[in-house]
Amino acid sequence: MVFKRLLGALGVGGPSVDTVLDDGPVRPGGPLSGQVHLEGGSADHEIEQISLELVARVEAEHEDGEREGTVAFGRFAVGGGFRLAEGERRSVPFTVTLPWETPVTELHGQQLGVVLGVRTELAVAGAKDKGDLDPLSVAPLPAQEAVLEAFGRLGFGFLSADLELGHIRGTGQTLPFYQEIELSPSPQYAHAVNEVEVTFLATPGGMEVVLEADKRGGLFHGGYDAVNRFTVSHDGVQHLDWEAEVDSWMRQMTESRGAYAAGHGGPYPAPHDGGHPYEAAHGGGHHRSGPGTGAVVAGAAAGLAVGAVGGFVAAEVIDEVFDDDDEDDD
Repeated sequence: MVFKRLLGALGVGGPSVDTVLDDGPVRPGGPLSGQVHLEGGSADHEIEQISLELVARVEAEHEDGEREGTVAFGRFAVGGGFRLAEGERRSVPFTVTLPWETPVTELHGQQLGVVLGVRTELAVAGAKDKGDLDPLSVAPLPAQEAVLEAFGRLGFGFLSADLELGHIRGTGQTLPFYQEIELSPSPQYAHAVNEVEVTFLATPGGMEVVLEADKRGGLFHGGYDAVNRFTVSHDGVQHLDWEAEVDSWMRQMTESRGAYAAGHGGPYPAPHDGGHPYEAAHGGGHHRSGPGTGAVVAGAAAGLAVGAVGGFVAAEVIDEVFDDDDEDDD
């Protein structure tokens, strides 16, 4: 892999950097390994620090509508404190641990349309430069995969996945954004809901599953959003009847108004709370982005599937985001 570009902040003759991640997707809470390859410029340079930053493409609501931007959600120092000689090539291996709430970007090898990256920053003699940006692929944890596959076997279909700036009240969320995986209802629940959104908030001990259902209106009431939260363990995933478990969750969501209903009070007075910095804007509120990143594919025995369109769009977005960031840095 070629060195991507000269570090602009260090001027002509400065070192170049290229970060290569180990092959294969990683998992939330798991290790991310690779190597930072450096090549010296036309003079010796003191490499003070090499840092890696996790970034995500996130959506936010504000007064003028919806905006997208890049949000950092993790930073690691992986090396530094050495002299890089003129023309010298040096590799710095690293292993860091991803946050447990790291979003999932793929399922069974199919891209969901979520864009994550690893940015490399080099500090040389007081100057800093973001010299490299690489796409990051994240596969689901066993419990996350089990939940999604159960939805698929029940007949739910994948619509899209995105990252929303804000905080879900009443949860242990730690990142400044959360992931929503939007599903079309199975025939069994199509009379009751228009759409279901799934959010995973994992921790070392287990995982919160936040479900939000866009419930259809009835004869005496209009439609509303119902939100409920369920807790599962990472242990014994293979021994649980996930199809029955998820079906019981959906029955609770559709048969009762006990869960949070927008405008009706309840345990979640404001399910999605904004206010975090988002480039030039502040995120707040909640919206439904609807189908957009993937084909609507009915769930089957193999689990929740993602159409080829989803992977194609995701690849385009990654190229566009990373190219734009490089141009901005230049």
